[in-house]
Amino acid sequence: MKHLLSIADLSADEVWQVLNLARELKEEWRKGGNKPILKGKTLGMIFQKPSLRTRVSFEMAMIHLGGQALYLSPDEIKLGVRESVPDIARVLSRYVDGIMARVFAHSDIQELAAYSRVPVINGLSDYNHPCQALSDLFTVWEKREKLKDLKLAYVGDGNNVATSLLFAATKVGMDLALASPEGYELSNDVVKLGQEFAAQSGSKIELVRDPAAAVRGADVIYTDVWVSMGQEEETERRLKDFPPYQVNAALVAQAKSDVIVMHCLPAHRGQEITDEVADGPSSVLFDQAENRVHAQKAIVALLMS
Repeated sequence: MKHLLSIADLSADEVWQVLNLARELKEEWRKGGNKPILKGKTLGMIFQKPSLRTRVSFEMAMIHLGGQALYLSPDEIKLGVRESVPDIARVLSRYVDGIMARVFAHSDIQELAAYSRVPVINGLSDYNHPCQALSDLFTVWEKREKLKDLKLAYVGDGNNVATSLLFAATKVGMDLALASPEGYELSNDVVKLGQEFAAQSGSKIELVRDPAAAVRGADVIYTDVWVSMGQEEETERRLKDFPPYQVNAALVAQAKSDVIVMHCLPAHRGQEITDEVADGPSSVLFDQAENRVHAQKAIVALLMS
């Protein structure tokens, strides 16, 4: 791994390298703390979009490993506005040992990587969210002790999170069912890529309209917000189209009895997920959020140590 831009760029072995290291580092932390393998190293963090989990998990990942993180707010850099993306990459990569960027356009991440001297990590782009999906795989593996042949049902918008989950699941042999309203499906290019990975790992992909069909036999149910940052103009239409895709007790009851429910957060309770499910016995939402720190530690350790 030179950069982490998309899980599609990783081999199955590289995905497992991240997961295994995340488990080792989490166990090491629980036994008293991590070795300072990133002592003297600094991660520069560019934010176009705010985030509780991405910022804090990366900062804590660097602190746990003996390094430090430098937060750069949207107004400080104005990526591609005050200064071109290539010039920002050229300059920042002479100051820091790694760059994490949380952006709108995926092309900005690609340009940062193309012109940077140091590793670039995609903390989120409109195309995909690789750090989230790696953390999600880690959480499922932790709860179920395996990934291959499990079924993950994603219910909701075919967005950047769904894209990375498709890539992640098909890399490790998980089956994936995606239920989205008409007009909100994953792009054909993403599905085609996922099908290529599925052919290699032996996993199956189902694209369905009915949420109940998606969750039938599922080991994991996953959902995300109906209106993401940057889609505010579509709010009224989306709030009309998505209510049948709410993850509620009735939907969860149609999956396996020991199903776990996931959400990358923040959650709009009462929209894509109910309080009863988010706070219920099937929910692993907050274990999932905690694991962002440990998965992030594995990512920065592999790229920056």
